[in-house]
Formats: sequence, structure tokens, C-alpha cells
Amino acid sequence: MCRHVAYLGPPIPLSRLLFDPPHALCHQSWAPRDMRGGGTINADGFGVGWYPPAGPPVRYRRATPMWSDATLPGLAGSLVAGAALAAVRSATVGMPVTEAAAAPFGDGPWLFSHNGVVRGWPGSVAKLAGTLPVTDLLTLAAPTDAALLWALVHDRLRAGAGPAEAVAGAVAEVERAAPGSRLNLLLTDGTSIVASTAGHALSVRRDATSILVSSEPLDDDPAWRPVPDRALLVAGADHTLTITELGDQ
Repeated sequence: MCRHVAYLGPPIPLSRLLFDPPHALCHQSWAPRDMRGGGTINADGFGVGWYPPAGPPVRYRRATPMWSDATLPGLAGSLVAGAALAAVRSATVGMPVTEAAAAPFGDGPWLFSHNGVVRGWPGSVAKLAGTLPVTDLLTLAAPTDAALLWALVHDRLRAGAGPAEAVAGAVAEVERAAPGSRLNLLLTDGTSIVASTAGHALSVRRDATSILVSSEPLDDDPAWRPVPDRALLVAGADHTLTITELGDQ
């Protein structure tokens, strides 16, 4: 499947998410601990999105393995941000391996990624996709399940839903259309994080000033705790953290 990570807190070099810890995201790209039957490595692209002091988030994406990008370590060591989302990709069989297919997807203040698979793609969700505006379908970033999931979440955000409602609603609709899908979604606007767990692992580490959400712990810090399956995690700008059961929203 994929691995992803999101951070909110005091500005830090992006290398502290991607490279420095012993099980940082780059390490997870070639030695993940908990893929749950969804592939073995995450070599089909990667992306990093971060929030500069002013303006919308910036994204850096490639269709190559994270470990093969000679530019990224220096870039990550020099870029400092107080909010970021990054992901490495293990493409589902039959889906393209292109830069446009790599998370994070985004629009305006939003960054989004998906860890999992939509079962029966694309037929299982064809009817659901038909509920989106035609222009959304014509401008999908890539013909992948993750890009469609982002379109479904974004459509709800655009209609006025809050981020937790948008994520939970998209998960519920896709599960009805494609039972057995794995739908770990991750969404941030640079001030909050929303994450779902539906079929894949997720862990969270919180302290007095920061919140870190990751498919797998980045290190052996005992502050990491697993997020239960079928949960919705919401982390706020004031470092509040709530975890509720999906369907309770």
C-alpha cells in the first residue's frame, strides 16, 4: 500500500520526518514494518507538502523511490516548517506510476493522502464517481483510487463540510460502494490533522507542543501509541487530540 506522515508543531527541518529518525519515512519506503498484505516496499513515488510562513502549501513530488532522490536529503535538511504531510507510494497493480499520482494531493490550504486500496476499482465506485461535478472527473490528478478519494473529500470541503465530516463521509460512501476497501486517509490544512483508520495501521505521538501522526512510529519513543482500527483522529491547532469510532460523527 503506502506510508504517510503528518506533523503540527514548532517549526522543524523536514529531515526530522523523512530521514533522521531510525524508522523515518524514507526508511519505511524500503523497510516497512506493517504493510498488512498490501505489497512489500513503497517504491512507486513519493511526495512532501509543507507550509511556508505565508501562502499556500508547497509540494515536491516524484515518480521515483524516495531513497533514489539525491536532491531531497539536502532540501529536507534546509526546509523548516511547522506543518507538513509526506507520503511514499506502493501503487496498486494496474494503476500508473507517475508524479501526478503521488500524494500529497491538494488544493488551496489542503494536503491529502491515502494509504490503502479501493476494492473492485474502478467499477465498484463508478456510480459514486458519477455524483461528482464533471469538471472534477475531467481534472483528476491521475486515474487512481487515491485521486478519486481526494476528489470526494474535496467536494465535501467545498460544500462547507468540516474536515472530519468530509473524511468520515467519504470513507462511509466508499465502504458502501466497495466493501473491503482499505481507507486510511490523511488530511491537513496546516492548522489541523484529520486521519481515518480502516484496514491499515496508524500511530500518533503527542507532547505539549506538537502532534505527529504516522503509518508507523518513526522511532522507539514510548510516547507513540497505536490508533485503533475504524477510528477517526482529529488533532487541533491547540494540540488537542480526539479519537472516535468511525460512524460516530
